[in-house]
Amino acid sequence: MLRHNPAVGITLIYLAFGSLWILLSDGALALIARDAAQLATWQNYKGIAFILVTALLLFSLLQLRQRQLQRSETRFLATFEQAAVGIALVAPDGRWLKVNRRLCALVGYSEAELLQLSFQDITYHKELDADLELVNQMLKGERDSYSLEKRYRRKDGQLIWINLTVALVRDQQGQPDYFISVVEDINQQKQAELELRIAATAFETRQAMIITDAEQSILRVNQAFSQTTGYRPDEVIGQTPALLKSGRHETEFYQRMWQELSRDRQWQGEIWNRRKNGEIYPEWLHISAVLDEQGQVCNYIGAFEDISQHKQAEAKIHSLSYFDVLTKLPNRRLFMDRLQQALLSSKRLDQLGAVFFIDLDGFSALNDTQSHDVGDRVLIEIAQRLVRSVHGDDTVARLGSDEFVVVVENLHQNMDSALVQAKELGERLLAAIRQPIPINGGEFVITASMGVSLFDGGSDSVADLLKRADASMLQVKGTGRDRLHFFDHSMQQALEQRVSLEALLRKAIPEQLVLHYQLQADIQGRPLGAEVLVRWQDPQQGLISPAAFIPLAEQSGLILPMGQWILRSACRQLQQWQGQAARRQLSLAVNVSPKQFQQADFVDQVAAALDEFGIPPQLLKLEITESLLLDDLDSVMAKMDRIKALGLRLSLDDFGTGFSSLSYLQRLPFDQLKIDQSFLRSLHPGDKDAAIVRTIISLGKNLDMEVIAEGVETQTALDFLAEQGCNSYQGYLLARPMPLEALEQLLTARA
Repeated sequence: MLRHNPAVGITLIYLAFGSLWILLSDGALALIARDAAQLATWQNYKGIAFILVTALLLFSLLQLRQRQLQRSETRFLATFEQAAVGIALVAPDGRWLKVNRRLCALVGYSEAELLQLSFQDITYHKELDADLELVNQMLKGERDSYSLEKRYRRKDGQLIWINLTVALVRDQQGQPDYFISVVEDINQQKQAELELRIAATAFETRQAMIITDAEQSILRVNQAFSQTTGYRPDEVIGQTPALLKSGRHETEFYQRMWQELSRDRQWQGEIWNRRKNGEIYPEWLHISAVLDEQGQVCNYIGAFEDISQHKQAEAKIHSLSYFDVLTKLPNRRLFMDRLQQALLSSKRLDQLGAVFFIDLDGFSALNDTQSHDVGDRVLIEIAQRLVRSVHGDDTVARLGSDEFVVVVENLHQNMDSALVQAKELGERLLAAIRQPIPINGGEFVITASMGVSLFDGGSDSVADLLKRADASMLQVKGTGRDRLHFFDHSMQQALEQRVSLEALLRKAIPEQLVLHYQLQADIQGRPLGAEVLVRWQDPQQGLISPAAFIPLAEQSGLILPMGQWILRSACRQLQQWQGQAARRQLSLAVNVSPKQFQQADFVDQVAAALDEFGIPPQLLKLEITESLLLDDLDSVMAKMDRIKALGLRLSLDDFGTGFSSLSYLQRLPFDQLKIDQSFLRSLHPGDKDAAIVRTIISLGKNLDMEVIAEGVETQTALDFLAEQGCNSYQGYLLARPMPLEALEQLLTARA
């Protein structure tokens, strides 16, 4: 039948394979039309009709298939958009082809914004290389898919963790068509992992940690716990913290601790515990209660640290606060407390006591010439000798560099008997001090000046006692050394006058201060300048001698505002002379006290005065005494260098009266040596003073320094200075100190 009726055969073939063919080709109808045309040539109209019916049937099947595909696509799009994870179709070059809402929400971009980007644009740059390597492997056919954890950077800049799964879809020719990417948000998971790592790391800190249950059974300890206590974890888990008890605390201590813990859910404080080896140690413990959802205690967390070193540091600080570092004797702070207690005890027991104020004679010279190491060993030996010379309940303290003080209690109630006891002890102390001290194969002998003040605890104060003992010691210094002196009423009267004078001086600065000037000239008498000298013009007492108030100003600290006023006044005067041609080159010398020089901002004060008055700095000369050089020489040198950098000149005052050292003299930037007047008052060629003056002048020349002599009062002294080549001089022979008006008249007369 197929042979006689080709249409039937074709129809059967269509019926057999039509449906599959429709799925595979959109050209089915075209082929049917072609076959129908061929059959028409055969004039087989019935066959043509049959083929057309079959075509209509196949067309209906095709329409049905298209509707199925549309429904499938609709379901796919609904699933794609409503998926709980991010889904994207990605081109082989990384461009986004299609993205769902979840992915947009995850990265913070709109769909339109993402389709303008590639996955490389939002991948964290440090992780991009690893991602691209996997993509390249897929494109090369080395793998079909991959999965990894990585980070995307959101539109707002925040980095988020995702889990990415990628599969490659290829076309009919096997070429890469697109990627299907599934993006899962794992940021919270990563954050939780990070917090767990942080918690684990925190638990393993240097601070010991212990966790118990509500019944105080130990559940876990960290490594620091084992290092601190000596117990391994397996030795304490299941035990209670009671195994650490030291036995130093009463039951009430632990009761109070648990009461506070129950009330406040935490407790902290210092506690003593015992290590596994039996050693007792202090620790700072903090206990916190952990509550469950019902608000009940489910765990306790204890954190503690060994504070043994802290305790040792506290003890060291206490020692530094109350004891002298070098001699280990009580320092001033502890001594004042001990003396106060001695006064109270003296009053309560109605007994006398005594304070011995001791100052070593010539210690500064020894310290400077023999090195500080020798000086320190001398101080240590003296301290030990003083301690051995008194009873154990007496106090020996060190107040300053070479000042010691001894407080003795329980002397006789009778004043005369107490004086004898105090004198005997004082002589014993002086004898102990003056014994030779062997150091480095040699022997050093040092003596002391001692002031003694008795007390009964009735009306005495600590400050009064120290002042009286100090005043007594100073009297020994002034009248001879290596002996003691008791405080008496005449000294008390002088002390009261000094206090009164200090109060007056405090009010006098600067209103009652006036400046006098003593002319300085070259050897031919030509004026070079003047030295500025301060005077106190009191309204009631008149002109007060500098010898009366300068030492007082030094000791009271009033020398600081006084010195600042003198410095600025000298600069002001130099400024005025700059407008006078005849006096424009004159210089002024200003004395600087050690306390004034030692101020941290002294150089800044000088610089400020120069700037304020705008004077040539070389016209201002600062006179410094040798005593200043016995302190911290390095600090002094640094400050002098800064002064020289300002352009000022420096003069070493009273040269030859102290303990001058050639080694530091050649290192210091002095411009001038000033010969002290004590060598010139009774100078005669050939005597010792003349030899000293000759040496000083020669030294100045060799060190390229000017030499000026002060206190020149005789023609003999002047002729001798001229013969030796002294540069300049000042003294009564030239002019006495005088007010500014008198000085300017003198300058005019000599012009």
